[in-house]
Amino acid sequence: MAIKIVKDSISRQELTEMANAEFSDIVKAVVDLEQRIMVIGGELHADEEVLLAQKYGSKRENTWGVNLFPKRDNSDWVEFDSMVNLKPHLGNRSRGVENPEIREKILEIIEKLVKN
Repeated sequence: MAIKIVKDSISRQELTEMANAEFSDIVKAVVDLEQRIMVIGGELHADEEVLLAQKYGSKRENTWGVNLFPKRDNSDWVEFDSMVNLKPHLGNRSRGVENPEIREKILEIIEKLVKN
């Protein structure tokens, strides 16, 4: 599956097609909070994070990994679970996103970029 950078928008249907082609129900994504963009479609969140850093100068403290389940309803389709989220220097000591304000920013960006 090709990694794709989403700066404007992507449809939920396109995410579903990507999920079907790779993991059957999931698309990995890394969101840059500062630039309000995301990368999708990598096999590993780390690959997506590196691409954001190389192509867009994204800083590690602004990038957060999530899993998108496009076939689920809106209340249950974003999972905050990625190794790239381990950032003890920022107080995040798990694969989740512990800060509720950061989680909310991630959800806002995903909502803006993903169209139903």
